[in-house]
Amino acid sequence: MQAEKEEEEASPEEYVALCDFTARGSEQLGFSTGDKLLVHAKPSADWWWAELQGVIGYAPASYLRQDAAEDEDEDPWQDDEYFGSYGTLRLHLEMLSDRSRTETYRQVIVSNSASLRNKVVMDLGCGTGIISLFCAQLAQPSVVYAVEASSMAEHTRQLVKQNGCEEVVTVLQGRAEELELPEQVDILVSEWMGNCLLFEFMVESVLLARDRWLRDGGVMWPSSAALTLVPCQADSYYSEKMAFWERPYGLDFTPLQPLAQQEFFTKPKFSHLIDPKDCLSAPCDVICLNMYTVQEMEGEFKFCVVKPGVFHGFTAWFTVQFESLEAGGATVELDTGPNSDPTHWKQTLFMLDKPIHVYGGDSIRGNIVLRRNPVWRRHMTVTLHWTINSSSDNCQVGTKSFPMWK
Repeated sequence: MQAEKEEEEASPEEYVALCDFTARGSEQLGFSTGDKLLVHAKPSADWWWAELQGVIGYAPASYLRQDAAEDEDEDPWQDDEYFGSYGTLRLHLEMLSDRSRTETYRQVIVSNSASLRNKVVMDLGCGTGIISLFCAQLAQPSVVYAVEASSMAEHTRQLVKQNGCEEVVTVLQGRAEELELPEQVDILVSEWMGNCLLFEFMVESVLLARDRWLRDGGVMWPSSAALTLVPCQADSYYSEKMAFWERPYGLDFTPLQPLAQQEFFTKPKFSHLIDPKDCLSAPCDVICLNMYTVQEMEGEFKFCVVKPGVFHGFTAWFTVQFESLEAGGATVELDTGPNSDPTHWKQTLFMLDKPIHVYGGDSIRGNIVLRRNPVWRRHMTVTLHWTINSSSDNCQVGTKSFPMWK
């Protein structure tokens, strides 16, 4: 009986590929949408040992599904998990403690206070209602609809009353997709940004609310956004996670380096703080979003290396802009990059599998693609393709995909 049980547990499971995957190296398994793979082992949550037509290799778990049809009881938007996390104070403490973020929104309200008079405002994903309270106390809108899907909405109602704003601010609990308002709004304001700008994809709820409730000629805050990228060095992080295994305590632990690379460099490093001197070139905006239109989430880059160094990876951050309601008024900007005051987003580091030596005058060109996870719709994959052309006429080409998170 025990032998039969072990044999049953060891039997491979059939999974269906939800989208194409291009293998990087001999250890990974490439496949196309709809391919049926046999999964022999699941050594980690991210990578499984799978087989396709007699070829075996590692396949990204998030690209596979046992049944290509979505289960009726599955929650691809992860609402319970997502809104549950915003129903506690931990994330709100982090956001409210971010003075650069919060003061920027207050500055937007103050600098446009005259034009906000008698306007109808929606604050989507209002959280504790800080932006709604700024509007009510620093301007004179006719009404602010503070919309929050999490259980924090009940506490927000208390805060609105505690601060004497209940005649202006109306708190509505519910998802943007289910929202019903008595009127269209003049201004739609939201703090929807996530790591690498789009993580969690709250922006889709904002765009849906825009299409349903923003009147013709209405204003979006933020009005535009840009994702910025730069090739960089990351010596300390590389030493901490990879070089450590060379000779700890005088012993050769290098056989663990491939495992370390898989564990530490497969996903991006959130909350990274890049030293500006570690930038190997000037940064460039690779994806620019106009919040009034729809764009593809991909872009191209070309960097000119300005100094010799070790190319460990790319660092990303974002900026958002708030257009003025005043004629000729100044645009307000929130910058999460290394040359501005730190925010709770900090920057995001994408490590290459192996460092590459580069020299002044070398060029690094390529493209970046952001794609939603095919199952878990708040997660995404960032894929980077790059070509390095050096002064010695050598050309190196690379590509790497980073799941964020599944």
